[in-house]
Amino acid sequence: MSIDYLIKDGFIIDGAEKDSTPVKTDIAIEGDCIKEIGNLSHLNATTVINARGLCVCPGFIDVHSHSEFSLLADGRAEGKICQGITTEINGNCGLSAAPLYRSALEQREKDLEAFDIKERWNTFSEYFDFLEKRRFATNFITLVGHGNLRASVIGYEDKALSENESNEMKSLLREAMNEGAIGLSTGLIYPPGIYSDTREIIELAREIKKYNGIYTTHMRSEGDMLTEAVDEVISVARESGVHAQISHLKTSGEKNWKKLEDVFDKINSAHKTGLALTCDRYPYIAAGTDLDAILPSWAFEGGHEKELERLKSSKIQEMMRREIIHEHPEEGYWDKITISSVISDKNKWMEGKSLSEISRSLNKQPVNCLFDILIEENLNVGAIFFSMNEENLKAILKQPYTMIGSDSSARSFDGITAKGMPHPRGFGSFPRVLGRYVREESILTLSEAVHKMTGLPAKTFSIKQRGVIAKGYFADITIFDPEKVNDTAGFNNPFKKPEGIHHVLVNGIPVVLEGAITKALPGRILR
Repeated sequence: MSIDYLIKDGFIIDGAEKDSTPVKTDIAIEGDCIKEIGNLSHLNATTVINARGLCVCPGFIDVHSHSEFSLLADGRAEGKICQGITTEINGNCGLSAAPLYRSALEQREKDLEAFDIKERWNTFSEYFDFLEKRRFATNFITLVGHGNLRASVIGYEDKALSENESNEMKSLLREAMNEGAIGLSTGLIYPPGIYSDTREIIELAREIKKYNGIYTTHMRSEGDMLTEAVDEVISVARESGVHAQISHLKTSGEKNWKKLEDVFDKINSAHKTGLALTCDRYPYIAAGTDLDAILPSWAFEGGHEKELERLKSSKIQEMMRREIIHEHPEEGYWDKITISSVISDKNKWMEGKSLSEISRSLNKQPVNCLFDILIEENLNVGAIFFSMNEENLKAILKQPYTMIGSDSSARSFDGITAKGMPHPRGFGSFPRVLGRYVREESILTLSEAVHKMTGLPAKTFSIKQRGVIAKGYFADITIFDPEKVNDTAGFNNPFKKPEGIHHVLVNGIPVVLEGAITKALPGRILR
């Protein structure tokens, strides 16, 4: 009998349970599936992968990704596959590739132009056609962004929905689910999600319950109103019956670090009443999002053009200034905000520098720099916010319901996605967990970490025949050295490959072999 690939003498952690025992054995791969597991030295293989001394596990599932546009621009996804990621769940934080109608499409123009994407679409079916023609390295799964639904129906207005508008959103949601989305996501600090109330979310969650879909949320607050935001998530889960996932669970701002135990208590209490509630987290204490997230919520109403109009008004700017300074009076606030990306060549020197550093260079107040940069860059500014606590991060990672997500788009080491100074989580999240929090600090066992990256996400998001090493399952496999695996990407040098990831297979095809990128693009859309 001859097979395509034989993985020999590796220590297999199958990912099925948090206490899976490593077993030294072989794996035979034929086509896109695992053919046999055991002592397979009698088999002939086209290619033999020597895994002696290495850990062989299911390919990692990035449960919180934002690759809907970057993957269309560059399907190589090198920053992800070099971490051992074989499947990404996209459409998080209320923003997905579709539906895109009216204001929703208009608001995405700057993202599409930044990646030189010429195609335009309205539905997931149309988007999937474009993506499949481009080809890509990782498997692609998507949620439906609540922001897409709301913006497609009523734009970026701060208003309650009429019955007709609510029904139109539900119709778009059903269409997206029928086309292959797996659930609904919200981004309740971003427009237009910020304008919705809990009842609106519950009504939509009831729609996805009919499809056994999942609800994920960037909560309404991760700081001052953190516990109230968790209460809202629990309310949505209870009223709709859906499985709810808290995106990138964190305690933002030093005054809020002490709230974590209350959050754990609320989640544990919800579990005792039978609710399905989980979370994800990236292994860093700095967050990354758009710089204009600092602005008051009322500044966003009406979309980008209205936001820019307000920023250019000295009277309205003064109102924003007072509100921002009132919300953030703490010393050193501006030291903890770093510019990660701008569009113009004029301001490229700002990338990697804090707003404090930039303000000193320009001899301006930091808040004035904030306004000027946003105006000059037409709002196209990414930022990194150093606002979290290491001990809380460890406590979150240890929870049995926590999975690992990068909260990053797929980028490559060159080309159109290799721009700016993005958060290193897009290049190091999974190796960082294995190196720092497993090997060095023993926060997790190796089997626990692998389960959080593979079997638990597959079960939570209903991903069939992946996430576990088993006969007949798809051959998404990551092979790494547990003694050497480590992240090397940093905030000042994010475009760096991790160490210790030797081989990565997606649907039975190597995308990383002997540590080298093969340039194969075997990823699939998993509907």
